[in-house]
Amino acid sequence: MATDGASHGGSEARDGNVPYDWSWATSGPEVPPSPEIDTSKPSIARVYDAALGGKDNYAVDRAVVEEAERIAPGVATEGSRVNRQLLIRGVRYLAEQGIDQFLDIGSGLPTVQNTHQVAQAVNPGARVVYVDNDPIVLAHGQALLATNATTKVVTADLLDPRGVLNHPDVDGFLDFSRPIGLVLLAIVHHVLDEEDPIGVLNTYKDRLAPGSHLFISHFSNAFPEARAMEENLIRALGRGQLRDEAEITAFFDGFELLEPGVVPAPMWRPDRPLVEPPGSSGLLFLGGMARKP
Repeated sequence: MATDGASHGGSEARDGNVPYDWSWATSGPEVPPSPEIDTSKPSIARVYDAALGGKDNYAVDRAVVEEAERIAPGVATEGSRVNRQLLIRGVRYLAEQGIDQFLDIGSGLPTVQNTHQVAQAVNPGARVVYVDNDPIVLAHGQALLATNATTKVVTADLLDPRGVLNHPDVDGFLDFSRPIGLVLLAIVHHVLDEEDPIGVLNTYKDRLAPGSHLFISHFSNAFPEARAMEENLIRALGRGQLRDEAEITAFFDGFELLEPGVVPAPMWRPDRPLVEPPGSSGLLFLGGMARKP
């Protein structure tokens, strides 16, 4: 498995104007387990951390990435980096438009340039709430953010939108009468059709004030190994549903989709013109952003 953190020193590598802090993503010893962390089964947050070359994962998580790499060499690891670069560009864009509140659901483990770092580099007063259902995210997030009064980490589940929205560290920290950036990157594809992803997302969308933005990235079925990749997700994590452009675009219904629409992640407002069309790793994620009128 590739470990992209190991090949980049310090904070020298850059995406646009935002430096990467690769110190969180370099390989190292496994994290000592706590009673709340089940190391016998892979978790979504830890698998994504492993795909990014992070150190906060276990052998069971790395096995999922290794199988994905066997199915489509380079797609999972490079595709995860592409998705992280999309997050940086999208959050930076929102902060530059004056959005100063962010709700990042399915945020995963701290890694290369998180939402709060990108937003607060533009506006130091920007408020960010991270939400994830994995207890390891809460443990790492609280340690990381102990001295950051404008960022919180909450343990809750995307599939329980009222539980998320009514959580005191969400409702009592973000002002829902003002625009919010709702960030749902690399998470909605873990909601199966029978779990009504459109209904779940509509509950969040209905709570947002006009001028709020919805920012989504989602596994695409537009590359040759998509079906085998989906089967690997279901086998390892019990969930995972790759969707096409039309299905992903439907999640933005009722909002004004921003240019360039729902596109492969590298094509969403790149910092510099693309030299060539994206390969399979660039097609792994489709991304888009829309504004609530």
